[in-house]
Amino acid sequence: MSRTCDICKKGLLYGKAVSHSNRRTNRRWLPNLQKVKAIVNGAPKTIRVCTTCLKSGKVQRAL
Repeated sequence: MSRTCDICKKGLLYGKAVSHSNRRTNRRWLPNLQKVKAIVNGAPKTIRVCTTCLKSGKVQRAL
């Protein structure tokens, strides 16, 4: 199960968490993905979509 948006391919971002004493530890940022039933090629299908794509109207939801 990949943590990527099926529409825009947004995925994980890696970086460092920096404390007040400037110690660095690894961290990651996860995209805000939602399972949505959407119209794909004329048929309803469950896909994983980020909330940015949902808000911008790039996904036609199935009812």
